[in-house]
Amino acid sequence: MVKMNVGIIGGSDGLGKTLVYYFKDEFNVFITGYNPEKGKRVADELGVNYIESNAGLANISDILVISVPIQYTSEVIREVAPFMKSGSLMVDVTSIKEEPSKAMAESLPETVEYIPTHPVFGPRTTRLDNQVIVLTADKKGKWYPKVYKYLASKNLRIIETTAENHDFMMSIVQVLTHFSFISAASAIEKLSVDISETEDYESPIYNLMIDLIARIVSQNPYLTYNIQSRNNFGPKVRNALADAVIELRDVINKGDEDEFIDIAIKATKHMGDIKNALGRSDKAISALSYEYTYLNNQIGQEVGLKHIYSGKIHVGILESIDGKTAVLKDGNKIKNLRIANIRILLPGELYQWKLENLNRKTESISCVFPKNVHVETIENTVMNMANLIEIRLTDAYTGPQIDEKFISLTFEVTALYKEDIEKVKELFTGFGGIIR
Repeated sequence: MVKMNVGIIGGSDGLGKTLVYYFKDEFNVFITGYNPEKGKRVADELGVNYIESNAGLANISDILVISVPIQYTSEVIREVAPFMKSGSLMVDVTSIKEEPSKAMAESLPETVEYIPTHPVFGPRTTRLDNQVIVLTADKKGKWYPKVYKYLASKNLRIIETTAENHDFMMSIVQVLTHFSFISAASAIEKLSVDISETEDYESPIYNLMIDLIARIVSQNPYLTYNIQSRNNFGPKVRNALADAVIELRDVINKGDEDEFIDIAIKATKHMGDIKNALGRSDKAISALSYEYTYLNNQIGQEVGLKHIYSGKIHVGILESIDGKTAVLKDGNKIKNLRIANIRILLPGELYQWKLENLNRKTESISCVFPKNVHVETIENTVMNMANLIEIRLTDAYTGPQIDEKFISLTFEVTALYKEDIEKVKELFTGFGGIIR
């Protein structure tokens, strides 16, 4: 089966680079990048192809993805539109949709289909399951059902709407929330507040709120600015927030308790399903608390911790934890891992990692047992021990060197560590055996 060519303009950075990871095993992927040297390096690292020119990429692509900063998207669309081959598809992945939709409609020939899209997730996303993607096609051609089916197969939540409605929704989801979070962070900075000191007084919900604010303000400020400035509904939304802040400030400053309560109750009622919101936030708080409690109980024990962004797994003895860091001892090495950036491996996951990464130890153990010993019970008991991979009976001997009431059994034992084989020997003696 011949693979389709998928071109990604801007595939060496950000979301474009993330898309390469998802596409490269199913399609022939080609990328361009603003910096040719970096683009070639990224292409080599990811095992895809680098093309020097955007026009050249457009000319060979069955599907062309425009993944460049918002302020350049329409310009790039118009640049490559004349070079798109007949029957191909153009897609963009920017956070606003009215502007690129107009550029595609005006510049692409009738023989080229276009689907403006917005993956509502960022470059740090590690799984597509339940992530949202918005499709704002002006018209649905032959490509549309294929794209929809492909996205659905990745368990994405697909929203179909108009470009205008998308941008209004994003004015709430992105413009309003980002603006309020950055304003809060700016106020904290202007008050010269030491955030690390406030953590001594924090509640779990404050901790979540500060983390969310930090997540937003740490994003690319150029991207954040363009989300704010290029959404046509931005001014209306920012003005509404500013008016609400001033109104609430003045009500509190003049000591009008009744008016404050009235505003708060109206706002609460308009938030919709409060119980659902409380449930989700309770889950988040509970998950954070459980993780810390679990790690605290594992101090002195072997654990596996997976970095949620790099995917690297660290295995060792958990020496200690504080509010932010897990200290792991791996042989003679000490590793300090930020708890926020790790996931605890389940016992089965840790065992599988050991099977795949550690050198197995195998030893034949001969042991004299009473003749009435139950071999299957011994084997089942051994396999219930931690880090044991296999036990196999290889010989049973009742010759002249063995008392007639006894039998010599030889087992081949495979384990992850030498000390685990020693524990098997101790178990054998516990069953009344004598190691030969």
